[in-house]
Amino acid sequence: MVQHVEQNLQLMTKRAVKAENSATKLKQENALLQVQLKNYKTENEALRSGQSASLAVVRQNADIALQNLLSVITNSRSSIKQLISGAESLQLVADLLKSIDRISEMSEDGQ
Repeated sequence: MVQHVEQNLQLMTKRAVKAENSATKLKQENALLQVQLKNYKTENEALRSGQSASLAVVRQNADIALQNLLSVITNSRSSIKQLISGAESLQLVADLLKSIDRISEMSEDGQ
């Protein structure tokens, strides 16, 4: 019976050692996973701040594009006004030339 108790004690000791080894391995794995989690959180924050920075750059580029577009519109309006003014001047010259033809025709008829 003592022998049986000693065998049980040895078995229980082996099981306890095995359980302690398993617990140690699990603690190490848990520590590793905690480090990985911390790294992933840090990376996630970096990516989020990078997205914010990218969004800010996109907004800035959109603002610059808008300013350029407004400048082009203003210059286009100015150019269109100049073209209209030039067309009106040309129309005036054409009207004057017609008048000169009429005046010369009248003076030829009057001679």
